Amino acid sequence: MKKYLAEMVGTFVLTFLGCGAAVALGCGSDTASIVGTAVAFGLAVVAMAYTIGGISGCHINPAITLGCYLSGRMDAKDCGMYMLFQVIGAVIAAALLAAIVATDPSAVITTSTGANACTYGTVNGLIVEIVLTCIFVLVVLGATAKTNGATNNFAGLAIGLSLILIHLVGIHFTGTSVNPARSIGPALFEGGKALADLWVFIVGPLVGGACAAGIWKLIDVEKK
Repeated sequence: MKKYLAEMVGTFVLTFLGCGAAVALGCGSDTASIVGTAVAFGLAVVAMAYTIGGISGCHINPAITLGCYLSGRMDAKDCGMYMLFQVIGAVIAAALLAAIVATDPSAVITTSTGANACTYGTVNGLIVEIVLTCIFVLVVLGATAKTNGATNNFAGLAIGLSLILIHLVGIHFTGTSVNPARSIGPALFEGGKALADLWVFIVGPLVGGACAAGIWKLIDVEKK
């Protein structure tokens, strides 16, 4: 149970800080806000990797969990429970963020909760999320592989930096999800287009995670 709770806490922190930065900076309004949001998501992952990595592996993302399951690194029970607690953590974070925004006395901060939406249509959004998630999960699988030896100690940094790069590419098109849990939480409170497009940010990342697992199996040199 402790590793499931760790995943809940980690996903809470990722969603609250990442989406919180997007809201506070008005992500998308200018280049600085986009860069700031990308860095926030990346640093949140780095922080959690070195906080709960030793407990749960710090997936904090159903797409990563699926990739690990398909790669044979965890069983079906843990896979399902990880995903459940990740979503719970994201929903709690989104609820708290929505409450903070709603009670902001300055009324300057946007009412958005940092939810995702397909700016250029669902097909475009689906392709972007599949490709970016595939790259991200592939980095995770490779950085945490036993074959990496001592460099495995820097996996959290590599993963966090790659997430920054992925956000810099994806924010323009979808707001960047690559994480179903991170999208489900804010969408529930945002409603409207964010909720209507939510399926893209569930299906896309999961397909991307599965693709990454397949690619990793092709190139993995670890003896079975």
